[in-house]
Amino acid sequence: MTANPVSVNSNASLISPEIGKSLLAKPSQRIAPAHPPLKLGILASGSGSNFEVIARAIQNQQLNAQIPVLIYNNPEAKAAARAEKYGIPSILLNHRDCKSREELDTKIVKNFQKYDVEWVVMAGWMRIVTKVLLDAFPDRVINIHPSLLPTFPGIRAVEQALAAKVKITGCTVHIARLEVDSGPILMQAAVPVLPEDTAETLHARIQVQEHKIMLGAIALIAESNRKYCD
Repeated sequence: MTANPVSVNSNASLISPEIGKSLLAKPSQRIAPAHPPLKLGILASGSGSNFEVIARAIQNQQLNAQIPVLIYNNPEAKAAARAEKYGIPSILLNHRDCKSREELDTKIVKNFQKYDVEWVVMAGWMRIVTKVLLDAFPDRVINIHPSLLPTFPGIRAVEQALAAKVKITGCTVHIARLEVDSGPILMQAAVPVLPEDTAETLHARIQVQEHKIMLGAIALIAESNRKYCD
């Protein structure tokens, strides 16, 4: 079955993570799903902390979803070890072995299709995606970014916020588009910038909120998919 693209507000500026959080089952109230779980293909380049948050919520039956496979592009990524801990297959697709971004995305698509992936989650994926991936999963590729988009897109978003001397920054989960860090917003969370903040301390507090809105956004998608199935 083809997954239903979730209805999103392309003009949204701030969507509370509490909306998605309300759709998560409490640890003491595990889900007894009436519908097949949403199949998520995860892309990760680094530590895999967002990946593990998703995997743990699924294991605790707080999300009606499953992760058939993790793909990572960095041989040193700790995400692979996290996947092994949860018994989730992982595949290394080193971008350095590919002649173009399109070649890498073609390999990603083939592997995700092999595992019947419905939605793609870029959980700390440090590669620019191409039309190859976005066309294979239209409106079903989501990304997380450490700023309140559309402000501070691109790399070093936390450093950008500090340099701009803003009082509030945050994080965003959005539907991916060809333009980097653009596309309809699913969920955002605000994080205050403290006078003594460094890039490390600010990023650590943003990451706490990233974990919340990533789960919230996936919960919204799963709920949309459930209504579509009904």
